[in-house]
Amino acid sequence: MKGLPVYFIGLVALIHIYILWLEMFVWTSVARKRFRSLPAELFEKTKKMAANQGLYNGFLAAGLVWSLRIKDEDWSEQVAIFFLTCVAIAGLYGCLTVQRSLFFVQTVPAVLALLVLFLN
Repeated sequence: MKGLPVYFIGLVALIHIYILWLEMFVWTSVARKRFRSLPAELFEKTKKMAANQGLYNGFLAAGLVWSLRIKDEDWSEQVAIFFLTCVAIAGLYGCLTVQRSLFFVQTVPAVLALLVLFLN
């Protein structure tokens, strides 16, 4: 894969590496400031659950990075489409069930990356 799609896919991967970091390593400190809609007393109680969610976000990032490393152009694009679609759906679900801003943090970048990929 070459050109603009690489940058958009890379950006989505970086977003999910950041989410992994928030949910797995700094849930009870830094994440409190990012997830203001959650009551403060929930962070310690949900630390293990957040770490599990962070791991899943790491898998999404790993899949996107993997798609960039695949030499076969068609296979690379198909893997990217799969993982970007997963990110977009996860963002939609999170928007509906957790926090509306997840639509803009996850779904919009993934859809933009898909559009750039399809239009390239």
